Amino acid sequence: MGPVTRTGRFYAGAWRHYLGSGESELPVARPTVALLSQALRDEIVLTGLRTQRPLSRPRAFQRIDAEVHAALDFYGAKGWLDNPEGFFAAPPQLSDIEFHKVKGRGRSYQRFVFDSGYQLEPGAPGAERWESYTSNAKVYGLLLRHDEPRPWLVCVHGAEMGRAGIDLALFRARHLHEDFGLNVILPVNPLHGPRAKDLPKGKAIPGEEVLDDIHFAGQAVWDVRRLLSWIRSQEPAAPIGLNAISLGGYVSSLVASVDPRLTCAILGVPVADLVGLLGRHAGFRPDDPRSKTLEAARPLAAMVSPLSMQPKVPMAGRFIYGGVADRVVHPRDQVVRLWEHWGKPEIVWYRGGHTGFFTARPVQKFVDAALVQSGLVGKR
Repeated sequence: MGPVTRTGRFYAGAWRHYLGSGESELPVARPTVALLSQALRDEIVLTGLRTQRPLSRPRAFQRIDAEVHAALDFYGAKGWLDNPEGFFAAPPQLSDIEFHKVKGRGRSYQRFVFDSGYQLEPGAPGAERWESYTSNAKVYGLLLRHDEPRPWLVCVHGAEMGRAGIDLALFRARHLHEDFGLNVILPVNPLHGPRAKDLPKGKAIPGEEVLDDIHFAGQAVWDVRRLLSWIRSQEPAAPIGLNAISLGGYVSSLVASVDPRLTCAILGVPVADLVGLLGRHAGFRPDDPRSKTLEAARPLAAMVSPLSMQPKVPMAGRFIYGGVADRVVHPRDQVVRLWEHWGKPEIVWYRGGHTGFFTARPVQKFVDAALVQSGLVGKR
């Protein structure tokens, strides 16, 4: 009954918002049965994720707490808690990348793989565990490329994605490739898809291992930047944009905060604070020691949050969309905060939950228009 109860609270709050007269950055949407069903679907998904990723008991959490405090000392000594850009070291040029052509249903694309090359700082808390995830050492992905030079769009997926069928469909990759003439490249994030092979049970991002969440941010940004370096070595004059969903929006907003050469960044239902997202869904009481661990981890969360850095992508190339009934990435806690920090760029709100963007016509039109408006592609 948990999802039903939580959805009921959302519905009641939605009516208060609809009938109230107070100002809000969120649009006023009349609560309907369709909106309620979208919120319920999100709550069911969250319940499933909690079942797959059970949280440790307070006593077992003591190790995580000790690791968090060790990390505060470690990264504080490096000055990166105050200067987050220092955490995201620029990777070396990527030149060695392997491609394999795949044919299916009359259409072809390429799979690629390359060595990530990401290494944690010597002595970093949690490094031994992170490096034990051996499948994470390689970066996999998909590529739809034209024979002649074209603009590039890097599509960065969300949690529970990183699989060809899902990624190609949710990003409408064929449409972007064929109708807009874009080279579309879709890397797999750390600990997702084939990079999650042989992971211990319950390991996931975001998860209770706070330092895994921190290391995920570091490696995910590193991997995307290495891919950008390869694209630029192939076609130095080609414009490049980012198109991202959920957790991918988090990664892309970080990349857009350290790379000054991007044409656009389109962030869909983006996460802005990874540890804050974990805390919201963990549901710990204030007096729970696990809650205190997450509170102590706030400086680490800020170090890997786009809210702590200024975006380098031009204002004309910043775009965000969110769902008014999103129960996974809370609109106000995550999306609105990032939108405000990015200078309130163009944004669209759809009437749906977290995954409702896929069928939301306003979102499809918004993404298509953003590609043209940003200058990534010419007017159609």
